[in-house]
Amino acid sequence: MVETRRKLSWTEAVLLLCLSAWTVAVVQAEDPYLFFDWKVTYGKMSPFGVQKDVILINGQPIGPKINCTSNNNIVVNVFNELDEPLLFHWSGIQQRKNSWQDGTPGTMCPIMPGTNYTYRFQVKDQIGSYFYFPTTGLLRSAGGYGALNVHSRNLIPVPFDWPAEEYNVFLSDWYNKGHRELKKILDDGQTIARPNGLVINAKHGKVGDKLEPIATMEAGKTYRFRVCNVGMRASMNFRFQGHGMTLVELEGSHTVQNVYDSLDLHTGQCLSVLVTADQEPKDYYFVVTSRFLKQQLSSVAVVSYANGKGVPASPELPPPPPEDTEGIAWSINQFRSFRYVRVNRQGISQNMSKI
Repeated sequence: MVETRRKLSWTEAVLLLCLSAWTVAVVQAEDPYLFFDWKVTYGKMSPFGVQKDVILINGQPIGPKINCTSNNNIVVNVFNELDEPLLFHWSGIQQRKNSWQDGTPGTMCPIMPGTNYTYRFQVKDQIGSYFYFPTTGLLRSAGGYGALNVHSRNLIPVPFDWPAEEYNVFLSDWYNKGHRELKKILDDGQTIARPNGLVINAKHGKVGDKLEPIATMEAGKTYRFRVCNVGMRASMNFRFQGHGMTLVELEGSHTVQNVYDSLDLHTGQCLSVLVTADQEPKDYYFVVTSRFLKQQLSSVAVVSYANGKGVPASPELPPPPPEDTEGIAWSINQFRSFRYVRVNRQGISQNMSKI
């Protein structure tokens, strides 16, 4: 039998070419890009009555929130309008084969005054709560930090119900001395003294003050709080008045969901807790206290219920954990209670491991 071959028509050839091009495009498609423009300037703040220079990003003491999804590409164009060099570090981001974007002195050259630099990096195979901050000249003590939230892709399940809303909370110690003076103290071989106080989202609060809420909750709903210690020195403990906290993520890994009345958070650490609005609708205090300092420091913020009708929070704050030797043991034992959840390709496994 003689096999006959039919030539492709012009229309068929064009369709085949288009199909091939589409297939190649799908195979080679990149993960999404997110673009940001930041203008970094000085500002003035005085939460403890002493005014000092702080770092502002786009005019704010807390920088823009980077909300992204695992494998997204992040592009941040930074304009340095300070009178000193500047770098930003992306704390916790692995920078795979991309270490020159890490933002630490020595790894990369600083952004000189009056110039700009564009950071480009991918949050490859990561999830969790992170933050960024300036690394040069002790600028970290002057603020300039912000949230870097990496969400799981839709295909990957998370081991808890999706919260009604998410809030970022930044805990920091505060020095009345400016960053230049603090740097000189260290350069002279001396030790920086204890901080002058604590701030929550760059603000200091006391019981009885009129405070803007850091979060608003509706009764019966559950909320995720991503809490980071962005301070220079102080470990801290935080707690919600009248509400328990379910730990669900610690430094980029999901955890076994234990409930805590309070949690220690050390410098540079971030974690996520779920809080359910299951109390009387009114205002409640979010409380933070220092750990292991000779003199305990504290600050409060307000969490409001949407239908709370302005009922103020009770002045009776939840007590802090113990200090001294007993407090160290308490903190270590709490850390030992944390467990990672192992994730496999079929979803969330019940196998657990110690951190």
